[in-house]
This record gives sequence, C-alpha cells and structure tokens, in this order.
Amino acid sequence: MDLANYYPRIADRLLDLQLQAAGAVLIEGPKWCGKTFTGRAKANSVLYMHDTDNLTNNRLLAQTQPSLLLSGETPRLIDEWQETPVLWDAVRFAVDQRGQMGQFILTGSAVPQDGTTLHTGTGRFARVLMRPMSLYESQESSGEVSLKALFDGAKTIAGTNHITIEQMAFVLCRGGWPAAVTQRSEKVALQTARNYVREVAEQDFQRIDGSEKNPDRVRLVLQSLARNVSTMANLQTIKSDVEAHDPVSEKTIANYINALRRIFVVEDVPAWQPSLRSKTAIRTSHKRQFVDPSIGLAALRATPDGLLKDFNTFGFFFESLCTRDMRIYAEANDGAIYHYRDRSGLESDLIIRLYDGRWAAAEVKLGSKDIEEAAQHLLALRNKINTDKVGEPAFLMVITGGQYAFRREDGVFIVPIGCLRD
Repeated sequence: MDLANYYPRIADRLLDLQLQAAGAVLIEGPKWCGKTFTGRAKANSVLYMHDTDNLTNNRLLAQTQPSLLLSGETPRLIDEWQETPVLWDAVRFAVDQRGQMGQFILTGSAVPQDGTTLHTGTGRFARVLMRPMSLYESQESSGEVSLKALFDGAKTIAGTNHITIEQMAFVLCRGGWPAAVTQRSEKVALQTARNYVREVAEQDFQRIDGSEKNPDRVRLVLQSLARNVSTMANLQTIKSDVEAHDPVSEKTIANYINALRRIFVVEDVPAWQPSLRSKTAIRTSHKRQFVDPSIGLAALRATPDGLLKDFNTFGFFFESLCTRDMRIYAEANDGAIYHYRDRSGLESDLIIRLYDGRWAAAEVKLGSKDIEEAAQHLLALRNKINTDKVGEPAFLMVITGGQYAFRREDGVFIVPIGCLRD
C-alpha cells in the first residue's frame, strides 16, 4: 500500500489516543472512506480478511487456530474483520492474555449479520468512527477557524474561503471519498459516488443478513432519502415516495433504512432536548442525512451543473455537507452533533455538544441573504434555553458558503465551511 500520498486524517489522532487506552481498536465506517489506509499507517503487520485468494484458508484458520491469524508485529491490522466474526472473540481473548495496549486494529464497513453472537468488548475494545473526508482533511478548507478555539472562548476570528460556488457544487457531487479527492480527472472523481451507490444496491445489502434484497427498491429508498435530505421526513413520507413505483409496507421501509445504517450509508441527526424557559414542545424527530452528501446526489443522478440550476436542492445538500464536516470536527473535540426544532418553528440546524457539557448552536445558510434571519434565530434560541440547566452557549455561529469569516457586533460568528477545522 502506497502511503506516500496519504492525506492526514483527523481519525489518525483519535486512533493514536485509543491505541494507548485499549488493547484493540475498531475503526468503523462506510467502505471506501479510508479506514484501511488509516489503519495501515499505524500498523506493523496486516491481515486482509477480504483477500479472495486466501479467504477460504483464513476462515478455516479462524475457526480452528485463530491465534495463527493474530500472530504478527503489533499493532496488527485485521481488515474487514466482520467477514469472519469469530475473530472478535479471538482478539478479545488475545488482548486478555497479553495484557498490553495497542495490540490490534480492526476495520469494518458493516455490522455483522443478524444472528451473529459476539461477546462484549468492554474494557478491551475502543471504537473510532470514520467518515469520508471533511473539507479540511481534503485540503480544501483553509482551516483558519478552529472549532476548538471557538469552544475555548475565541472572541475574534478571520478567514477567507477560497471555494467558489461552482467548486462547491462539484465538491458536493464528488464527496469526501479519498479516491475521488486525489483523482485529477473531475469526470472520474464524480464517478466514485455513483459506483458506491451501485455497490450498495447490488452487493452490500446482501452482506447484511444474507437474504436477497431488491436492488431497484434499494435505489428507490435512497432516492427518497435524497429528496428528503436535511428534513425530518417520517417513514410514511419515504413509503409514499417508494410505493409510487413499488408497493411496499412501512415495516419494509424501516428495515431497508436500518440496513443502510448498518453499512454506514445513512446517519441521521438526533434531536436535542434541552430544558426550556417556556413550555414550548420540542420536536424529537431525527433529521435525515447521509454519511456523505454525494451518496444522495449520486442516487438522484445529479450533476454540479444541475445543482447550480436548483439552489433549493443545493441548499439542502450544502447542509448535509456541513453536517458531515461538523460531525468530524465535533468528535475530534469529544463531542457530537444534534439539531433543534420546537413547535413554534424555532430551530437550529446543528447543536454541537461536548462531553464536558459545553454546547453551541449553528445555522447553515448557503447564501448571504439569509444570514441576518439565521443570526436572529440563534439569538432567540439562546434566550429560550434554560441556561440554568445547560449553561450559556459557548458561541453562536452561522455556517455559510460565503467568502469571509468574521464576528458580528451581536457576537454571532459568520463562518464559511471552507474556513473551518476541528
């Protein structure tokens, strides 16, 4: 594996930390997002469980003498471990026997099949969730505005976004797939996400539980999710979209979406439920998102030129990209992403909440004409939250596709996504 052109990933630091804290580290995430490269960069030996030339022998050894497969310099990488789930318990046992940290790195792009029994890895395994590249990792964000610095109390910011609106349309369709990011041909780069969707529909679904799935129905579900990206569309909405072409039950739709979660294709945003000063009811539905916006756009067969002619769709997928990046940056700061919406219509596209309890609110606006309204929504949200319970927000931010990063007089930060980093 050629690591000479390896783009550093935020997950590299998370992996380093976890290798010091646990005997084995599981890197999970969608296929093609770079898990193997990241694991290989840290490993001193490697076992490829999806190696078709040796797969039969490896599976036989896993059942009879798994210690032979685990033998090698540490950390030892076991790539696509779920191909032979029995290795989980073998690694668990080896970690107990050796009593040392950083022995194994496991990578997986799917949860094991239904019916697979695994003993808990508590105390032995740590987990790192990888996603396709953020704009900072793909070296397209200037990184002049740090999420960590904002949480640490930065009062002034400055930065310039060099991603034009035309380039942003391309980036959305290309996605953060390493093979596409490093591809010089734009035409070839755009094909990566389309190939990914084809693989999901025709191959990956069969790996989940071994049962036959209708590829055309998978595509219909993906298309409906894409049409409803960055919204709180319920199962009935998805069902109505699909059954216009293929009669289907709501239970079947739920099963398909759950399967997409298990192979890390969709990653919805949960609702934040803080204490409020008023009695306004909070809507608790998750917001529909893909792990990378290019998946939805590929399902719709969208192109950069098409997005530039449809700014409504452009805006929803821009939010999807911002959600992807903010998830990566938040997790690097020991945090997670939520959304907020109450019955009065007041909302925040992204709530960033750190493990230590600090939180911040952000709205996503592609263009500059909606920034003022977004800032007012954030200020109204701050006044509505019971800060005696959750504390004052560390900051309020409007994430944009604009050119400059700055702080308004009312304290709201205006930050282009092309300036952000962890």
